[in-house]
Amino acid sequence: MSADDTTIRQSTTVPVPPAQAFAVFTERLGDFKPPEHNLLNVPIAETVLEPREGGAIIDRGIDGSECRWARILVFDRPDRIVFSWDIGPTWQIESDPARTSEVEIRFVPEGDSATRVELEHRQLDRHGPGWESVRDGIGGDAGWPLYLQRYRDVVDAQVPK
Repeated sequence: MSADDTTIRQSTTVPVPPAQAFAVFTERLGDFKPPEHNLLNVPIAETVLEPREGGAIIDRGIDGSECRWARILVFDRPDRIVFSWDIGPTWQIESDPARTSEVEIRFVPEGDSATRVELEHRQLDRHGPGWESVRDGIGGDAGWPLYLQRYRDVVDAQVPK
């Protein structure tokens, strides 16, 4: 099995400097994460990314319930963030860190006023049997490509025309 089989790579370029691109990604994740992408039994009221190593990404339901679906492993403002993907092949929370994958997002300057946002979701095979369904889900049109398009739309809305 090659690393390419177990890794999804996506990128996009946004017309803002890295510090702003990083801030939008980490502070406004709930503005571009599709609300229907959650594991709660109720609609979500918000998605919060706790901005520190050891923090979490949390979906909060309209009834106050919570789903912690990622752990912040690296928070290196404004260059990169790495978090675990604690959702297994059955689209349920995985509590064993050895059976989770990692998502790294790098914010690379492109000239003075643009940023290339490079996303790498790796070690997908750590999810165990059925890991290919995780790869196919996050790599498909409703996965990371959708998230990055919606992220780009949020960034674009902030740029003066």
